[in-house]
Amino acid sequence: MKHTVETFKKAKLNHEKLAMLTAYDYSTARIMDEAGLPAILVGDSLGNVMLGYENTLSVTMEDMIHHGVAVTRGVKNALVVIDMPFMSYQASVYDAVTNAGRLIKETQAGAVKLEGGKEILPQIEAIVLAGIPVMGHLGLTPQSVNAFGGFKVQGKSEAAARKLIDDAKQLEEAGAFSIVLECIPAKLAERISKSITIPTIGIGAGAGCDGQVLVYQDLVGMYSDFVPKFVKKFADVGSIMKEAFAAYVSEVQEGLFPGPEHQYSISDDVLEKLYGMGDKTNADNE
Repeated sequence: MKHTVETFKKAKLNHEKLAMLTAYDYSTARIMDEAGLPAILVGDSLGNVMLGYENTLSVTMEDMIHHGVAVTRGVKNALVVIDMPFMSYQASVYDAVTNAGRLIKETQAGAVKLEGGKEILPQIEAIVLAGIPVMGHLGLTPQSVNAFGGFKVQGKSEAAARKLIDDAKQLEEAGAFSIVLECIPAKLAERISKSITIPTIGIGAGAGCDGQVLVYQDLVGMYSDFVPKFVKKFADVGSIMKEAFAAYVSEVQEGLFPGPEHQYSISDDVLEKLYGMGDKTNADNE
């Protein structure tokens, strides 16, 4: 079954939870798609987990396109959503539409995601008008980390909570088909989810959201630089990989790998002829 933005709408209507994960390469995206994941996010979190940046601010359009293409090649059924990186949409409506168009055209993703509330409504409306589905993102928006003074829970004061509720309603009115809610109190996220007709996808926003998203390296224990409170490790793949790499190094150093079962054979007759040719050549040279 090919998932689209309609999948999100139907899930909200039918009270079905949506599962979403990040992916940044062909092999991982293919495994996720085969596992039945309805949606995959090519997040600008690739700046942290793939490129080693401290935050997402250094991620470029070229980075997103490069990884986005790899992901869509591995996907048959999941809806692929791709992040618009920092300063690809904030400066003007023209930039927003042009860059959103590039992402969709060059990656073949199904939608784009933008961070921010009412301040980017014109951009969202214009992108939607251009025929490109938009996912919103409220709460802790990593591209605004400097304005927030770090990675902090958002919406804890009355004014901040009211703004998040208002922003969510305005994003819906602007045409967003879904909204990511990141690092906000669970009860507030639940209230937002009930106040709008489009699905909310939570990350550190509690179980009251209409779906959940995680960075897949966090989920499988591959990224240990920083592990947020909201992350559940479903497998410790990072430790397994480390053990495998160490075992490989040891076997190579000890001459145990490659073994006979990992090598290709050649006929002894061919070898004898080769050795013979070598002896004749040496004799001629003498």
